[in-house]
Amino acid sequence: MSAPTRQQRRTGLGLEVAVPVLVLVAWAVLSQGSESFYFPPLTDIFRAFADTWLFERVGSDVVPSLSRLFAGYLIAVVAAVGIGLALGLSDTARRMCDPVVQFLRAIPPPVLIPAGILVLGVGSTMKVALIAFVCFWPILLNTVDGVAGVDPTLRETARSYRIPRGEYLRRVVLPSASPQIFAGARVSLSIAVIMMVVSEMVASTEGIGYFVLQSQRTYAITEMWSGIFLLALLGYALNGLFLLVERRALRWHRGARAGSA
Repeated sequence: MSAPTRQQRRTGLGLEVAVPVLVLVAWAVLSQGSESFYFPPLTDIFRAFADTWLFERVGSDVVPSLSRLFAGYLIAVVAAVGIGLALGLSDTARRMCDPVVQFLRAIPPPVLIPAGILVLGVGSTMKVALIAFVCFWPILLNTVDGVAGVDPTLRETARSYRIPRGEYLRRVVLPSASPQIFAGARVSLSIAVIMMVVSEMVASTEGIGYFVLQSQRTYAITEMWSGIFLLALLGYALNGLFLLVERRALRWHRGARAGSA
């Protein structure tokens, strides 16, 4: 497959911007004059968004939520890549740990919240721990598969030249497994946003999830929709930021695929 031309890239970028704008315009037109208490006009939601999130509640709700999200996510990435390397390099260790991994990753994340409250309390530690726990598994499984799937020719070559263990991991294993590691990390990022919101709805006095739930309970419906809109924007922005990092880190991988096509 040939690389897209500059004109094709501009067309794609234009569509990426135009379609969401058209959807919002259609939403605004259709909801204009709405008298439903539960589905206010989009312009009212934007007005509540500006009053609430620019920037009155940034320090009290957005910053704590994002701090917990990033802390839990980074812990999961570091732990999962480290353990995934160890399991991927050893068939014996992988077989021994596989039943435990499959058992733990099958636990539905929300059901861990009561246990987390009992063990860690209702503070940020519990929320960070739960985010790290649920984000850990997709990255771990992708890392194990990526490491175990390193080209046998590369392994034999490294063994023949007696490349030191550290160099082998850094120059052969990690580059070969990095596309799958990034795939798992991207899945985990969306899970982290979900777990952040769920944990704040159950046990919290701050955060975006807490704000959305409190707005619903106090019938501040327009503010509730503004919080949901903020979460969608954050999810979109985080995914876009991740894609930028991934494209830069895996630039060599796309070049290799294009060269082999």
